[in-house]
Amino acid sequence: MSASAAKVSRKENSNHDGADETSEKEQQEAIEHIDEVQNEIDRLNEQASEEILKVEQKYNKLRQPFFQKRSELIAKIPNFWVTTFVNHPQVSALLGEEDEEALHYLSRVEVTEFEDIKSGYRIDFYFDENPYFENKALSKEFNVNEGGDPVSKSTEIKWKAGKDLTKRTGQTPNKSGKKRQHEEPESFFTWFTDHSDAGADELGEVIKDDIWPNPLQYYLETGLLCEGSSGPVLHYEPWSINPQTLLMSTGQCLNF
Repeated sequence: MSASAAKVSRKENSNHDGADETSEKEQQEAIEHIDEVQNEIDRLNEQASEEILKVEQKYNKLRQPFFQKRSELIAKIPNFWVTTFVNHPQVSALLGEEDEEALHYLSRVEVTEFEDIKSGYRIDFYFDENPYFENKALSKEFNVNEGGDPVSKSTEIKWKAGKDLTKRTGQTPNKSGKKRQHEEPESFFTWFTDHSDAGADELGEVIKDDIWPNPLQYYLETGLLCEGSSGPVLHYEPWSINPQTLLMSTGQCLNF
């Protein structure tokens, strides 16, 4: 900000002796001093951002072994990721019935933030052998190009004959009964081919910032588990039992 370029709105006053008014010179000096102080504040804010980034980088490294351990434990739970996505309100709105069927083969999800964090991140989806595509893994990466603009790139999906879900615009809502928001629904998998606005990729941000930090909270989401249940409600702490196992064995609704 240039203090000399600042425009000052002054109230006209019929009192010409100026005794009760700050002189224009004093106002200008005050503006210049404010500008100097503001520059110091901005400098401290930049310094804080750099230090916060260093702390986040440190804890990103510390979290990695726990992410790995969590992935190993998740692998023991059938359909963990498709259940998590179906239970998430924003992601579920993007899932047609065939998308959901394809995601039953999703065995692992990983989010990797690049070392300097600010430059981008990558989301990897690992699939078991499935009837839809040949790929064992699908990835989408977000970063910043040399010009400073956000860009994205992704794995080309090698669809099996007649199984390209991105060419089926008439998918029905998923089995959870949740309505999709688009009049002409597109497949969840079109996300891998859409690079039109990498700087505002809502699905990528949701997976990175909302689901990945704690996917268990969506896997354990109770609304889906209790839907249509006529039995008594059982109360458990969410960490004490596998709700899917209990539901299948008792047929009773869970409440956490």
